[in-house]
Amino acid sequence: MVAAIVALCVAGGMADQGSAPKSAPTAAAGKDNVDADLIVQKFAAKEAEFQEARNNYTYRQTVKMQELDPGGNPTGGRWDLIEDIIFTPEGKRMSKVVWAPVVSLKNITLDSGDEQDLRDVQPFVLTTKDVGQYDIKYVGRDKIDEIGTYNFEVAPKKMVAGKRYFQGTIWVDDRDFQIVKTFGKGVGIVKKGHEYPRFETYREQIDGKYWFPTYTHADDTLHFQDGESQRISMTVKYQDYKRYEGKATITYGGAVDDKTTTPPPATKKK
Repeated sequence: MVAAIVALCVAGGMADQGSAPKSAPTAAAGKDNVDADLIVQKFAAKEAEFQEARNNYTYRQTVKMQELDPGGNPTGGRWDLIEDIIFTPEGKRMSKVVWAPVVSLKNITLDSGDEQDLRDVQPFVLTTKDVGQYDIKYVGRDKIDEIGTYNFEVAPKKMVAGKRYFQGTIWVDDRDFQIVKTFGKGVGIVKKGHEYPRFETYREQIDGKYWFPTYTHADDTLHFQDGESQRISMTVKYQDYKRYEGKATITYGGAVDDKTTTPPPATKKK
Protein backbone atom coordinates (compact mmCIF):
# COMPACT_ATOMS: atom_id res chain seq x y z
CA MET A 1 0.00 0.00 0.00
CA VAL A 2 1.34 3.40 -0.92
CA ALA A 3 1.68 5.62 2.13
CA ALA A 4 0.31 9.16 2.16
CA ILE A 5 2.50 12.10 1.30
CA VAL A 6 2.95 15.30 3.30
CA ALA A 7 4.12 18.13 1.03
CA LEU A 8 5.32 21.18 2.87
CA CYS A 9 5.85 22.99 -0.42
CA VAL A 10 4.56 22.95 -3.96
CA ALA A 11 5.35 19.80 -5.93
CA GLY A 12 4.53 21.17 -9.36
CA GLY A 13 1.22 19.27 -9.73
CA MET A 14 -2.07 20.55 -11.06
CA ALA A 15 -4.71 20.24 -8.30
CA ASP A 16 -5.76 23.11 -5.99
CA GLN A 17 -5.05 22.50 -2.30
CA GLY A 18 -7.22 24.44 0.08
CA SER A 19 -9.87 26.91 -0.98
CA ALA A 20 -9.70 30.63 -0.46
CA PRO A 21 -12.84 32.30 0.91
CA LYS A 22 -15.19 33.22 -1.92
CA SER A 23 -15.70 36.94 -2.47
CA ALA A 24 -13.97 37.77 0.80
CA PRO A 25 -13.83 41.55 1.25
CA THR A 26 -10.45 43.23 1.45
CA ALA A 27 -9.90 44.73 4.90
CA ALA A 28 -13.59 45.10 5.72
CA ALA A 29 -14.26 47.44 8.67
CA GLY A 30 -15.05 45.74 11.98
CA LYS A 31 -17.52 46.58 14.73
CA ASP A 32 -14.96 48.72 16.59
CA ASN A 33 -15.00 51.17 13.66
CA VAL A 34 -11.28 51.07 12.97
CA ASP A 35 -10.05 52.07 9.54
CA ALA A 36 -8.99 48.57 8.48
CA ASP A 37 -7.76 49.68 5.05
CA LEU A 38 -5.41 52.19 6.68
CA ILE A 39 -4.15 49.55 9.11
CA VAL A 40 -3.39 47.21 6.20
CA GLN A 41 -1.48 49.97 4.41
CA LYS A 42 0.54 50.74 7.55
CA PHE A 43 1.45 47.17 8.47
CA ALA A 44 2.22 46.21 4.85
CA ALA A 45 4.66 49.11 4.63
CA LYS A 46 6.23 48.10 7.94
CA GLU A 47 6.45 44.48 6.81
CA ALA A 48 8.30 45.63 3.68
CA GLU A 49 10.80 47.46 5.89
CA PHE A 50 11.14 44.38 8.09
CA GLN A 51 11.65 42.05 5.13
CA GLU A 52 14.48 44.21 3.83
CA ALA A 53 16.03 44.35 7.30
CA ARG A 54 15.77 40.57 7.86
CA ASN A 55 17.44 39.96 4.52
CA ASN A 56 20.53 41.51 6.08
CA TYR A 57 20.60 39.19 9.09
CA THR A 58 22.23 35.82 9.54
CA TYR A 59 20.49 33.26 11.70
CA ARG A 60 20.30 29.56 12.50
CA GLN A 61 17.22 27.54 11.56
CA THR A 62 16.57 24.29 13.42
CA VAL A 63 13.85 21.94 12.16
CA LYS A 64 12.49 18.89 13.95
CA MET A 65 9.61 16.80 12.60
CA GLN A 66 8.29 13.59 14.17
CA GLU A 67 5.62 11.09 13.25
CA LEU A 68 3.26 10.50 16.17
CA ASP A 69 0.64 7.91 17.05
CA PRO A 70 -2.95 9.16 17.64
CA GLY A 71 -2.13 9.67 21.32
CA GLY A 72 0.76 11.99 20.52
CA ASN A 73 3.62 9.58 21.22
CA PRO A 74 6.64 9.49 18.86
CA THR A 75 6.74 6.39 16.67
CA GLY A 76 10.36 6.68 15.54
CA GLY A 77 9.97 8.39 12.21
CA ARG A 78 11.62 11.80 12.16
CA TRP A 79 13.37 14.50 10.15
CA ASP A 80 15.99 16.82 11.63
CA LEU A 81 17.79 19.69 9.96
CA ILE A 82 20.02 22.48 11.21
CA GLU A 83 21.12 25.09 8.72
CA ASP A 84 22.71 28.52 8.96
CA ILE A 85 21.49 31.36 6.77
CA ILE A 86 24.69 33.25 6.08
CA PHE A 87 26.52 35.36 3.49
CA THR A 88 29.47 34.52 1.30
CA PRO A 89 32.50 36.86 1.31
CA GLU A 90 30.99 38.36 -1.85
CA GLY A 91 27.81 39.22 0.05
CA LYS A 92 25.52 36.57 -1.45
CA ARG A 93 22.94 35.07 0.89
CA MET A 94 23.06 31.28 1.18
CA SER A 95 22.06 28.40 3.40
CA LYS A 96 24.71 26.13 4.90
CA VAL A 97 23.64 22.75 6.26
CA VAL A 98 25.17 22.15 9.69
CA TRP A 99 23.46 18.88 10.60
CA ALA A 100 21.16 16.65 8.57
CA PRO A 101 20.97 13.01 9.66
CA VAL A 102 19.28 10.45 7.44
CA VAL A 103 15.55 11.06 7.21
CA SER A 104 13.72 8.22 9.00
CA LEU A 105 10.09 9.18 8.30
CA LYS A 106 8.12 6.01 7.64
CA ASN A 107 4.59 7.06 6.67
CA ILE A 108 5.09 10.45 5.06
CA THR A 109 7.45 11.74 2.43
CA LEU A 110 8.90 15.25 2.31
CA ASP A 111 8.67 17.18 -0.91
CA SER A 112 11.73 18.72 -2.55
CA GLY A 113 10.21 22.18 -2.09
CA ASP A 114 10.38 22.08 1.73
CA GLU A 115 12.99 24.84 1.79
CA GLN A 116 10.59 27.34 0.22
CA ASP A 117 7.88 26.68 2.77
CA LEU A 118 10.25 26.83 5.70
CA ARG A 119 11.70 30.11 4.54
CA ASP A 120 8.68 31.91 3.05
CA VAL A 121 5.38 30.53 4.35
CA GLN A 122 5.89 29.65 8.00
CA PRO A 123 7.74 32.93 8.74
CA PHE A 124 5.01 34.71 6.73
CA VAL A 125 5.62 38.34 5.72
CA LEU A 126 2.88 40.39 4.03
CA THR A 127 4.36 43.44 2.31
CA THR A 128 2.92 46.27 0.25
CA LYS A 129 3.73 44.50 -3.02
CA ASP A 130 2.01 41.28 -1.83
CA VAL A 131 -1.27 42.54 -0.33
CA GLY A 132 -2.92 42.64 -3.75
CA GLN A 133 -2.52 38.86 -4.01
CA TYR A 134 -4.63 38.26 -0.89
CA ASP A 135 -8.16 38.72 0.37
CA ILE A 136 -7.70 40.38 3.77
CA LYS A 137 -10.65 40.53 6.16
CA TYR A 138 -10.53 42.48 9.40
CA VAL A 139 -11.86 40.38 12.29
CA GLY A 140 -11.37 42.53 15.38
CA ARG A 141 -8.98 43.25 18.22
CA ASP A 142 -7.15 40.81 20.44
CA LYS A 143 -4.23 40.54 22.86
CA ILE A 144 -1.11 38.40 22.52
CA ASP A 145 0.82 38.33 25.81
CA GLU A 146 -0.61 41.74 26.76
CA ILE A 147 0.23 43.17 23.33
CA GLY A 148 -2.75 44.80 21.69
CA THR A 149 -3.31 43.47 18.18
CA TYR A 150 -5.52 43.79 15.12
CA ASN A 151 -6.74 40.43 13.84
CA PHE A 152 -7.05 39.65 10.10
CA GLU A 153 -8.07 36.60 8.09
CA VAL A 154 -5.86 36.14 5.02
CA ALA A 155 -6.31 33.94 1.94
CA PRO A 156 -4.86 34.07 -1.60
CA LYS A 157 -7.16 35.49 -4.27
CA LYS A 158 -5.85 32.98 -6.79
CA MET A 159 -2.92 30.59 -6.91
CA VAL A 160 -0.21 30.29 -9.52
CA ALA A 161 1.59 27.00 -10.18
CA GLY A 162 5.01 26.89 -8.56
CA LYS A 163 4.22 29.43 -5.84
CA ARG A 164 3.32 28.92 -2.20
CA TYR A 165 0.83 31.03 -0.24
CA PHE A 166 -0.32 31.47 3.35
CA GLN A 167 -3.94 30.98 4.37
CA GLY A 168 -5.03 31.67 7.92
CA THR A 169 -5.02 34.38 10.59
CA ILE A 170 -2.48 37.08 11.39
CA TRP A 171 -2.17 39.24 14.50
CA VAL A 172 -0.74 42.74 13.94
CA ASP A 173 0.75 44.83 16.77
CA ASP A 174 -1.46 47.91 17.21
CA ARG A 175 1.54 50.14 17.98
CA ASP A 176 4.37 48.87 15.77
CA PHE A 177 2.06 47.71 12.93
CA GLN A 178 3.97 44.48 12.42
CA ILE A 179 2.83 40.87 12.41
CA VAL A 180 3.53 39.25 15.79
CA LYS A 181 1.75 35.91 15.28
CA THR A 182 0.35 33.78 12.45
CA PHE A 183 -1.83 30.68 12.49
CA GLY A 184 -2.73 28.79 9.35
CA LYS A 185 -1.23 26.60 6.64
CA GLY A 186 0.59 26.73 3.35
CA VAL A 187 -1.52 26.37 0.21
CA GLY A 188 -0.73 26.09 -3.48
CA ILE A 189 -1.31 24.12 -6.66
CA VAL A 190 -0.06 20.61 -6.00
CA LYS A 191 -0.58 16.99 -6.97
CA LYS A 192 -3.55 15.15 -5.53
CA GLY A 193 -2.87 13.32 -2.30
CA HIS A 194 -0.73 16.02 -0.73
CA GLU A 195 -1.69 17.46 2.65
CA TYR A 196 -0.40 20.39 4.70
CA PRO A 197 -0.17 20.79 8.48
CA ARG A 198 -1.55 23.81 10.26
CA PHE A 199 1.14 25.76 12.08
CA GLU A 200 1.58 28.64 14.49
CA THR A 201 4.46 31.11 14.24
CA TYR A 202 5.48 33.62 16.90
CA ARG A 203 7.71 36.65 16.50
CA GLU A 204 9.85 38.54 18.99
CA GLN A 205 11.38 41.99 18.88
CA ILE A 206 15.05 41.28 18.21
CA ASP A 207 16.69 44.60 17.41
CA GLY A 208 14.38 46.97 19.27
CA LYS A 209 12.62 47.90 16.03
CA TYR A 210 11.42 44.85 14.09
CA TRP A 211 9.58 41.68 15.10
CA PHE A 212 11.45 38.58 13.87
CA PRO A 213 10.00 35.05 13.65
CA THR A 214 11.57 32.94 16.38
CA TYR A 215 9.34 29.88 16.77
CA THR A 216 7.01 27.79 14.60
CA HIS A 217 5.09 24.78 15.83
CA ALA A 218 2.68 22.34 14.19
CA ASP A 219 0.81 19.45 15.81
CA ASP A 220 -1.73 18.23 13.31
CA THR A 221 -3.28 15.07 11.92
CA LEU A 222 -3.01 14.88 8.15
CA HIS A 223 -5.92 13.15 6.40
CA PHE A 224 -5.33 11.71 2.95
CA GLN A 225 -7.57 10.72 0.06
CA ASP A 226 -6.94 7.00 0.51
CA GLY A 227 -8.44 7.16 4.02
CA GLU A 228 -5.08 7.00 5.78
CA SER A 229 -4.08 9.62 8.34
CA GLN A 230 -0.88 10.53 10.14
CA ARG A 231 -0.32 12.80 13.12
CA ILE A 232 2.86 14.86 13.00
CA SER A 233 4.67 17.31 15.23
CA MET A 234 7.02 19.91 13.77
CA THR A 235 9.07 22.62 15.46
CA VAL A 236 11.16 25.28 13.74
CA LYS A 237 13.40 27.61 15.74
CA TYR A 238 15.01 30.73 14.27
CA GLN A 239 17.91 31.73 16.50
CA ASP A 240 21.10 33.78 16.79
CA TYR A 241 20.04 36.69 14.59
CA LYS A 242 23.06 38.83 13.73
CA ARG A 243 23.11 41.79 11.40
CA TYR A 244 25.36 41.44 8.34
CA GLU A 245 27.20 44.70 7.79
CA GLY A 246 28.18 44.07 4.17
CA LYS A 247 25.99 44.51 1.11
CA ALA A 248 23.57 41.63 0.77
CA THR A 249 22.64 39.92 -2.48
CA ILE A 250 19.65 37.62 -1.99
CA THR A 251 20.74 34.46 -3.83
CA TYR A 252 20.18 31.19 -2.00
CA GLY A 253 22.62 28.39 -2.56
CA GLY A 254 22.94 24.93 -1.09
CA ALA A 255 26.42 24.86 0.34
CA VAL A 256 27.02 22.20 2.99
CA ASP A 257 29.92 21.15 5.16
CA ASP A 258 29.58 17.56 4.04
CA LYS A 259 27.46 16.70 1.03
CA THR A 260 26.85 13.22 2.38
CA THR A 261 24.72 14.73 5.16
CA THR A 262 22.20 16.25 2.76
CA PRO A 263 18.82 14.45 2.83
CA PRO A 264 18.29 12.28 -0.26
CA PRO A 265 15.71 13.32 -2.90
CA ALA A 266 12.17 12.56 -1.81
CA THR A 267 10.66 9.33 -3.16
CA LYS A 268 7.26 7.81 -2.70
CA LYS A 269 7.24 5.27 0.11
CA LYS A 270 5.80 1.83 -0.61
